[in-house]
Amino acid sequence: MQQPKPAEPKPTYRDDYQPPAYRVRQVQLTFELDPVATRVKAKLQLERAAQAEADKPLELEGEQLELKAIAIDGQPLRAEEYAVCATGLTVHNPPARFCLETEVQIAPRENTALEGLYLSNGIYCTQCEAEGFRRITYFPDRPDVMTTFSTTVIGDATRQPILLANGNPVERGELSDGRHFVTWDDPFPKPSYLFALVAGDLEKVEDSFTTASGRQVTLQIWVEQENLGKTEHAMASLKRAMRWDEETYGREYDLDLFMI
Repeated sequence: MQQPKPAEPKPTYRDDYQPPAYRVRQVQLTFELDPVATRVKAKLQLERAAQAEADKPLELEGEQLELKAIAIDGQPLRAEEYAVCATGLTVHNPPARFCLETEVQIAPRENTALEGLYLSNGIYCTQCEAEGFRRITYFPDRPDVMTTFSTTVIGDATRQPILLANGNPVERGELSDGRHFVTWDDPFPKPSYLFALVAGDLEKVEDSFTTASGRQVTLQIWVEQENLGKTEHAMASLKRAMRWDEETYGREYDLDLFMI
């Protein structure tokens, strides 16, 4: 499948707002990292919104993606059942509740826009705010669509010994081809612009924070080895910011791990 050319940006007006026609109940992502041919497999558990018409197509944002496979509930779609353009993917006549599976290929090393997943000094990084997630996979990339993320990152064990993503690490292991993987689970619904992934040869400085309810949260700042001695101010600022959130807004951090 040919990769479509990027479209010119267009303004978004508040008066044009329409609620999403489909709700994303859960997302499973698998990344197989490669500088020029990263594969991203996505499983989206989708449900049509009550206010949406029964024949409403599923419209997902997507840019600079090369679609390799698409299926609903394990059944590959025929060419006439979907359409790909420079700005996204449309699925015609989907069921009311289903699992959409897609596989796309992206090129982090060629991503000079620094939106989505890109490669910088040998480190894979993401920038998804405000609309960068659409450069990673097909998704309703808008702030009013919130869902839970399960993310498996696969990378070379030597070049990417550290594999980070949203949530808490729940599984890790070695693969027979010199690669390894880590699976991260974030059970708290978030919009796509908060998705994050980092992979590379990094070191960490670790501390802890006691929340207002007495729960211990591990704090980690990941940096290149030569920058290990430059994190003291950042860690102190992080602790003050977390305390300020609690005292000002009553917002206690929800996960067991906070990473920068």
